[in-house]
Amino acid sequence: MAQRKSFAAMPCPIARGLEHVGEWWSMLILRDAMRGATRFEQFQDNLGIAPGILTRRLAALVESGLLERRRYNEHPPRDEYVLTPRGRDFRPVLLAMLAWGNRHFPPEGAGAQLVDTTTGTPVDPVLADPRTHLPVDGPGYAVVSVPARPRDV
Repeated sequence: MAQRKSFAAMPCPIARGLEHVGEWWSMLILRDAMRGATRFEQFQDNLGIAPGILTRRLAALVESGLLERRRYNEHPPRDEYVLTPRGRDFRPVLLAMLAWGNRHFPPEGAGAQLVDTTTGTPVDPVLADPRTHLPVDGPGYAVVSVPARPRDV
């Protein structure tokens, strides 16, 4: 039987990122964490996820450095799961997925939309070059191979 190659060993940054968040429960847990959920019961109630699956996904997200486990009660021992800077950096990915899902797979009923909290106006997230403020999905931008850089130890 052939073993699956680890995405982490691949040169593609998309594949390496998927190694940590590609399982769909992981993305939904991160989504809920960005909405303020921190406790096991909150994730379980929001997602309807089985406790064993949730335990494994939370452990994997902690191991990947996307969530941090913090003890909030000693007796009985209880932990909460808080986004790390690496986890908060995933927010634009989720917002892009939200916009893409709304555009290509619109809900039949109520859904979710990104809005400007000052005006209530719906907005569509755009990945832009911070120097020029131009969308990077337009002409003049390309994904190219670059030499490997040393990993932090």
